[in-house]
Amino acid sequence: MKPQTTLVHAGDRQKLGQYTPVSTPIYASSSFFYDTMEELADVFADRLPGKTYARMGNPSASALEDQVATLEGADLAYATASGMAAVHLAIMAGLLDRRQAIVAGNVLYGGSLELLRSVLRPWGVEVRFCDFCDIDALQAAVREVRPGLLITETISNPCLRVADFERVKEVATANDALLLVDNTFTPLLARPLELGADMVIHSATKYLGGHGDVLAGVVAAPEKYGESLRQAHRCLGGNLGPFEAFLVMRGVKTLPLRMRRHCVNAHMVFEGLTGHPAVERLIYPADPSHPDSDAVAKLLPPGLAGGTIGVDVRGGQEGAYAFLDRLRLVKTSASLGDLTTLALHPASATHRMLSAEARAELGITDGLVRLAIGAEHIDDILADLRQALEAA
Repeated sequence: MKPQTTLVHAGDRQKLGQYTPVSTPIYASSSFFYDTMEELADVFADRLPGKTYARMGNPSASALEDQVATLEGADLAYATASGMAAVHLAIMAGLLDRRQAIVAGNVLYGGSLELLRSVLRPWGVEVRFCDFCDIDALQAAVREVRPGLLITETISNPCLRVADFERVKEVATANDALLLVDNTFTPLLARPLELGADMVIHSATKYLGGHGDVLAGVVAAPEKYGESLRQAHRCLGGNLGPFEAFLVMRGVKTLPLRMRRHCVNAHMVFEGLTGHPAVERLIYPADPSHPDSDAVAKLLPPGLAGGTIGVDVRGGQEGAYAFLDRLRLVKTSASLGDLTTLALHPASATHRMLSAEARAELGITDGLVRLAIGAEHIDDILADLRQALEAA
């Protein structure tokens, strides 16, 4: 069956007795009991299937995990309380039996950078950052660090760079390192496990949930990483609540419809702002002049290049702020993947922890605005963006 069909049904209708619910209910229970202690002991020991305590598994979260595993072509998935909890879970599970060293992309979501720099480094994990789009630089960093993990994103946040995953995987395999890929920007469009990733991470707050009303994350992986993920998931305690699982699961059912609209609208915004006098630079994966156009062609389906655009507004931070303050339909927000078009100034928000010099080196200019294009009518989106650019 096609993804549009499987995602509507995956995870639902798990038989609980003589009846089967059409849609997965919200199981708001912190624990579960059985008729005998022997049964409970057998469930704890994994001799019988079942639930015991919500931190170790909840039927609502389990249904979502089945759904996302189907989406990513994985054997299993674990849902978490946020996207950052998913990043943490994947790293902890990946490092359980490996060298405590990581090579990560130098342009990642700011929260991921902060976790690696400010939390894992003080714990003694060696962390090196490099440009995954420069394979020679990646190979040099890996030879020197001998990492247990490589961490990158399908489309980097916020500069929208795309690495050649075939070559990245070759580097990982040659050096016995696991490859963790954050697929938050491209669910359904890309399936990193098919490209050689060992684990896939999502901030389900974004496109999977899709409605701006839930905080969640998920890690999907093959069966061979199941025990390490299960162990870390139970011990870290960053599991997802049943109501949040219900909301994300509802969102994933419409993901194919929404992603197409996000992508089509983003392409039209790119075309509509090309050549605008207030715009110094547009960053969009489907731009023929994008520095990673060959990798984009390998990774993404034709015409579907994600829903995010970088707009470098003339006038630096002053110009960017003026543009953002004049927006009316588009909302200034730290998230993306919502039905509403959202805008953000990365230098002041997600990547503020980097020095001005570091941001400039990575291409995060003071005028850069990240636009996460929503599902509104394209005429209304463009009209708002154009009137706001008059101030820049």
